[in-house]
Amino acid sequence: MPLRKSTEQIAMMRRAGRVVAEMLEVAAAAARPGASSADLDSAARGVLDRRGARSSFLGYHGFPAVVCVSPNEVVIHGIPGQRVLEEGDIVSIDGGAIVEGWHADAAVTVGVGEVDQASGRLIEATRDALAAATRRAVPDSRLGDLGEACEAVVEAAGLAVVRDYTGHGIGTAMHEEPQVPNFGRAGRGARLRAGMVLAIEPMVVAGGATVMELADGWTVVTRDRSRSAHFEHTVAITESGPEVLTAP
Repeated sequence: MPLRKSTEQIAMMRRAGRVVAEMLEVAAAAARPGASSADLDSAARGVLDRRGARSSFLGYHGFPAVVCVSPNEVVIHGIPGQRVLEEGDIVSIDGGAIVEGWHADAAVTVGVGEVDQASGRLIEATRDALAAATRRAVPDSRLGDLGEACEAVVEAAGLAVVRDYTGHGIGTAMHEEPQVPNFGRAGRGARLRAGMVLAIEPMVVAGGATVMELADGWTVVTRDRSRSAHFEHTVAITESGPEVLTAP
């Protein structure tokens, strides 16, 4: 059974969410032509240090950075390093923070300089898919309602949802039950209750939805090397509607 959080516990996650929002804002601002993916990680580390928070990612199953930096064909879990961002690239940045034992997790995809129209549409559709799923995160909805809303936006844009990876519950662990697929049928799946907190995170591709993990054991890319976008928010389900805990 997914864990339901108290008002006080959600308030603690809200604090972590503010740190994550700042991390992503600062890292996204660093995503300029000529910057390396390691530069984005360094920018995010600075926020954690200033805010006295810990990284959800650093050391998680051995992950060596505080954010995942995933350019172009990299869907998720890109390891920051010496890859240099170029004009016209797109890059997804995914990060998490812990405040007094409570996690928050979010992701954003941004353009590096000017991007082409197709890349702009990919980013916009993925952001819209997250918004559509979030609107359905209310008491008595079902997980399938979120997945159907997400996938409808993506398919209407002529794009595809990655099915191999999903969102998740979140709380005192970064990954809790339930899994939150970005596809599904309305009225199916677990029923949502007030107090549940979900990390909703559509991963959308411009080409085929088949993905593969590289030899480093982390980096996931599109098999056809088409571009991918990823947006995520930590969302609390409350009696008054969804609350995005990682909003800027």
